[in-house]
Amino acid sequence: MTTPFPSDETAMQAPENVSQLVKDAGNPSLVDLSDALGLPEGGFDAWGTVLGSFLIQFCGFGYVSAYGVFQDFYTQTYLSNSTPSAIAWIGSVSAFLILSVGIVSGRMVDQGAFYPVMKIGCLLQCFFLFMLSLTKPDGYYQIFLSQGIGLGIAIGLTNVPSIAIVSHHFQRRRAVAMGIVVAGSSLGAILHPVMLNNLINGRLGFANGVRASAALNGGLLFIANLLLRTRLPPQPKAVSYTRVLRNSSRDGAYMCACVGMAAFEFGYFFESFYLQLDSTLHGLSQGFSFYSLTIFSSGGLIGRLTVGFVSAYMGIPNTIIGSSLISSAILFAMIGLHSAASVAAIAASYGVFSGGVVAMMGPVISVLTPEISHIGARMGIAFAIAGIGSLLGAPICGAFLTSHYIWWKAVIFAGSVATGGCIMFVSMQFILEMRRKSSSVCFKKADV
Repeated sequence: MTTPFPSDETAMQAPENVSQLVKDAGNPSLVDLSDALGLPEGGFDAWGTVLGSFLIQFCGFGYVSAYGVFQDFYTQTYLSNSTPSAIAWIGSVSAFLILSVGIVSGRMVDQGAFYPVMKIGCLLQCFFLFMLSLTKPDGYYQIFLSQGIGLGIAIGLTNVPSIAIVSHHFQRRRAVAMGIVVAGSSLGAILHPVMLNNLINGRLGFANGVRASAALNGGLLFIANLLLRTRLPPQPKAVSYTRVLRNSSRDGAYMCACVGMAAFEFGYFFESFYLQLDSTLHGLSQGFSFYSLTIFSSGGLIGRLTVGFVSAYMGIPNTIIGSSLISSAILFAMIGLHSAASVAAIAASYGVFSGGVVAMMGPVISVLTPEISHIGARMGIAFAIAGIGSLLGAPICGAFLTSHYIWWKAVIFAGSVATGGCIMFVSMQFILEMRRKSSSVCFKKADV
């Protein structure tokens, strides 16, 4: 799997070419790197890698996105002595670790350790799922350790690398390719809730149901590892996170994007964790409530698959701004949730536009990264910051919810934070426009 590819000699010389282009252009965000790097923009290895990354996302974030099933099951049955806020910490810590572990896994990808990281992460993912199946009712800390911490670290090892590796094969089609990859998490979020609801609440029960899902994920992760291919050689000198972090902290557009992502995640995980419970407690049938997350994730799949094509016309920054604005507005509509029609409308519409934001996270960080050798590091830092939103969103909203289930307080708080994220994306675009205008002035003076 580590056999060098014929184009690696070209890739070895890429950093010098890219650096020269950046110096000549004066604005890295305006440089088309595909020519300098000789990116194939297609082929069996490239699209095979996209499929492999799709499966990684299906089994990783797709599974975690189904935590609303566990939130409902734990609250009403398995951890009935724990509060909704305490139960939400399990899923929130898992989501936070998935994003924040990217700091480590992203750097290891830059250093050429892609294959070992993916293999270890996939094995640990299966292991901790089987450990979850061994936990006992009201064993809060057993579940927290296996599902919250263990599974979070395992998926975190594979999440950022599976997205960053797409940059080895695509530049012009990167938004479309990354959109397909993250659509894997949406498809997983569609199928996993249906499967888990029927397994856990069916004849198999919790233990055997979780084991069955672990076996399915194990087989798909094995196939994914056979498909994934790196293309660019490891950096001869390890990327300094201190230098990357220092440079990133001075990049206003990048920092605005990171804060915007964190605020979006805050609202996103509130919707993802509490939608099924909200439906159930509003008196809707159990059968329909079970499929509320599936409707939400189906919308997300549509959004993630189509947003790459939309961004080709609108641009990546404008696309993420529009998607975040509409998704934030839809969050406030949860106050009016009371019927099956309202659940379906809110779930589907929020899924479409929030899926657009999720699909654009990777591409927007790529746009804001001047050196392709720093993509893994910059994505790791960005997703770690975004992870703060996923860590705090559901538990804080759960505290506003209280044991009396006062939904409007939690909805307004989540919607307000998500709207703040949209404002940060607008600020990012404003900074980019100012850079482009400054660059145009410099070019005109140079021509004179």
